[in-house]
Amino acid sequence: MQTMNALTQTQHFLTIIWWMSLGLSIMLYLMLDGADLGAGVFSLFVKDEHDRGAIMSAMAGTWDANETWLIVAGGVLFGTFPFVYGSLFSYLMVPLALALWGIITRAVSLEFRHLAEPRYKRFSDYAFGVSSLTTAFFAGMAVGATLKGFPLTHTPDQVPAYVGGALRFISPFSIWTGIAAVIAVALAGGLFVRARFEPQEDIRKHAATWTNIVFFIALAAAVITTAWSVIIFPWAANRWLGPHFYLWGLGFLVVVYTVIRMRMASNREHDIAAILWLNAALALMGTGMMWTMYPWMVPNTWTIFAGATPQVSIITFTMAMAGFFPVMLAYNWYQIWVFRARVTKLAAYGH
Repeated sequence: MQTMNALTQTQHFLTIIWWMSLGLSIMLYLMLDGADLGAGVFSLFVKDEHDRGAIMSAMAGTWDANETWLIVAGGVLFGTFPFVYGSLFSYLMVPLALALWGIITRAVSLEFRHLAEPRYKRFSDYAFGVSSLTTAFFAGMAVGATLKGFPLTHTPDQVPAYVGGALRFISPFSIWTGIAAVIAVALAGGLFVRARFEPQEDIRKHAATWTNIVFFIALAAAVITTAWSVIIFPWAANRWLGPHFYLWGLGFLVVVYTVIRMRMASNREHDIAAILWLNAALALMGTGMMWTMYPWMVPNTWTIFAGATPQVSIITFTMAMAGFFPVMLAYNWYQIWVFRARVTKLAAYGH
């Protein structure tokens, strides 16, 4: 358990801003690339070869920008919270390596599917789907393992380092969060497919059935995850059930409202609105979890102040890197706007 570094008031303020920026980067990645991952999971249940290719084509113009937010998050973590970066990545080396394998395999499948001979296209399709599922599952496991925290060395005058084996991240809770992550992206992927295909396409009917089923599974998963967190994490129970429980209850009602609006928009085939309401729910839940954990970055392991880069370097990092956020947002918006048109199975790679 770490204590606060000797930070000036300015450095203290910048640490909080970069912590919020890290959370923003992660949430944008989950919202944007989560839909791509979910579409990949959905594609495993699509029989038509051209429909599977069209799903890839639907995200071909935007997936690289979506994944860039993961790079931004890693850069912020490395540049602003290097002590957390070093120990956390040692702890999560196995799940993050497997998630990275999935990301790389997805990229290869997306870029080279249209160049494959017909008999290899099916292999490319399933590599895309399985790697999407793998990425979501192991990323979800990493989140669950982070919430549980991990042990550190406490050698005087040395930077604390992770102490534990390569498989310490595995627990019933982290396995569950991996499953829950797959369920969440599966819902987002179904909504994405509905929004990206022309109304007359049969795959939209398949996606509608898919989202109707996964919606209720996702609700159950959210309830289980929340209840489990209250039971095993005192820091969560103390916040949610503590003196200000009414404020957390109000936040819960707002999340319920966004979920209801998402469901209503989906039933009315207002596809873009359904995605936006789902993203609003994810943003609210993500923000709620960040403030539940505050001031911890890794519960009972690192606070945001103890893990922050020491002395003047946080100011230097801010001056060098802060301008990238508006550039990235503009880059994302431009790509989404350019590739906003719906597609058909005729748009399949290699059709």
